[in-house]
Amino acid sequence: MKHNMFTGIVEEIGRIHHISKAGRAEKLVISCHRVLEGTKIGDSIAVNGTCLTVTAMDSRSFTADVTPETMRRTAFSLFRPDTPVNLERALRLSDRLGGHIMMGHVDGTGRILAMEKDDNAVNISISIDRKWMRYIIEKGSVAVDGISLTVAERTDQSFSIALIPHTGSETALLWKHPGDLVNIECDYLGKYVEQLLKEGPKEGLTMGMLETLGHGGHYGL
Repeated sequence: MKHNMFTGIVEEIGRIHHISKAGRAEKLVISCHRVLEGTKIGDSIAVNGTCLTVTAMDSRSFTADVTPETMRRTAFSLFRPDTPVNLERALRLSDRLGGHIMMGHVDGTGRILAMEKDDNAVNISISIDRKWMRYIIEKGSVAVDGISLTVAERTDQSFSIALIPHTGSETALLWKHPGDLVNIECDYLGKYVEQLLKEGPKEGLTMGMLETLGHGGHYGL
């Protein structure tokens, strides 16, 4: 299994050209241009934040298979021909990290609660399953449909982000409406810390260890 990384800086808005269904799986053909540059069969492209493998391509589109697990985790079931999608090629070691490290492994979907204009920004509130809220922190990072965004506020079951004009024009998020579903990938660093804490003091990381490290001024809690 490949482990690609992404930054959440969308390179291009593509469009769903064709969908072939096979039971609970799908095959997508996505029209695009920029992300095809330097891409070959077997490479990975994030589609609305979901890492997919290019299985075929031509000068105007690429094809990717979508597994039943991906269909369950994402909002891909809502795709129709001409649906706009956010596209990003996998990160190269020479690239600048403009967003935050993402794996392209969507945790689940969120539902847009409201979209409100606020001077030059659009504030978007999104509800997600309570089990994912523990990874959402104010001023932390979250990926929404593959876009690296900063959490402005959070509640017990929702969070909000402020979309600046540039991000709004370069992505397909403003094409959404209240009630629409979006793909959510929480910051994976929080998941690793949680797992280490669960391992116990003999093998893993503990709050006591973190507090001790914090006394040096480098890892403060």
